[in-house]
Amino acid sequence: QVQLIESGGGLVQAGGSLRLSCAASGLTFSMYAMGWFRQAPGKEREPVATILWSATTAYYADSVKGRFTISRDNAKNTVYLQMSSLKPEDTAVYYCAADGSFNRLSRGSAAYWGQGAQVTVSS
Repeated sequence: QVQLIESGGGLVQAGGSLRLSCAASGLTFSMYAMGWFRQAPGKEREPVATILWSATTAYYADSVKGRFTISRDNAKNTVYLQMSSLKPEDTAVYYCAADGSFNRLSRGSAAYWGQGAQVTVSS
């Protein structure tokens, strides 16, 4: 049974930083592309950042480029999202996801999803 468990969400002031973590189990982590998605109230879920199994390639949504960094530790079966210079519009539920295809994941489809972590940025 595949599990993706997010942690690190919370409340932060605008301009602050947070780091999300996603611990994966039940899959061969090093064979999967991993990603972070988010869904704000009243909006559709959107990809934020994805990373290839080898960590040699990453994709970022235009809205987070230069502020967010995705990384992974295959030895720990964990993917991270470092978020800096946070804005109120970054407020959303952030989901961890895994898929065998980096391209498919970057387009928004995933084989596995986590339960989500709330990130709230106050102005």
